[in-house]
Parts: sequence; structure tokens; C-alpha cells
Amino acid sequence: MGNISQLFSAMRSSSSGLSAERTRIDVISRNIANAQTTSMPDGTGPYRRQVVHFAPILERTALGQLTASGVRVERVANDLATPFEIVHDPSHPDSDRDGNVHMPNVNTMKEMADLITAMRSYESNLKAQEGFFEMARQALRLAQ
Repeated sequence: MGNISQLFSAMRSSSSGLSAERTRIDVISRNIANAQTTSMPDGTGPYRRQVVHFAPILERTALGQLTASGVRVERVANDLATPFEIVHDPSHPDSDRDGNVHMPNVNTMKEMADLITAMRSYESNLKAQEGFFEMARQALRLAQ
């Protein structure tokens, strides 16, 4: 029974990784889509890059110890540390009286690198999930 429990625990862990990375991919895609948005509809200025923060999913073992059993999205927060880029373009509709435009703090190259990393992590979790399913199929065949 313990092996089956471990198999399902590993599947849950992999599943949580899939869900967390999917959120990360969505946020990165939103960042890329808004890389040139200089004015938000609510009037708060240019788009501010968002970052996904992960946290471990902790479970208490039978012995009372905490152990990580996956990952979850703790929060999606605005990147307040990276400043907006200032571009001089007096013809831009969002330029200030000096002709400067505050551009989003989105570095498209960095976002693309993060997207590739997130996609690879997603694929790894998916392959692990497929491996767990195959092990379960083999176990069922052996039990017949």
C-alpha cells in the first residue's frame, strides 16, 4: 500500500508543478504582450511587469515532520524593483511636457528566456506525469 501512496504523492507533486508553471507561462505571456503598453486603462501609467512567486506545499508526515510535496503559486506581484525605461519621443501620445515617455519595465529578451525555462519545466513535469501513468498501467497489468 505504501508504494501506491508514494506513486500518488509523486503524481500530485508533478501535477502541482504543471499548474504552477502554467500560471508562470500565462504571466510571462501577459508581460510580453504588454511590453509596449505605456498607459494602463486605470490611468496608473505604463504596464508594470508581473512576477510569479512559488512556495512549497508542505505536508506533515506520519512522524509529524513537515515535508515538501509539491509547489504552488504563492502570489503574482508587480515587479517594483525594476525601473521604467524613459525614452525621449515628443510625438508619442503619452509623452510628458519634456517629450519623455515612461516605457514598461519589461525586457522582452529576459521574458523570452524565462518563458523557455518555464516551458521546459512544464515539459519535465509532464514527462514525469506520463511516467507515473505508465507505472500505474504496468502495476495494474501485473495485478491481473
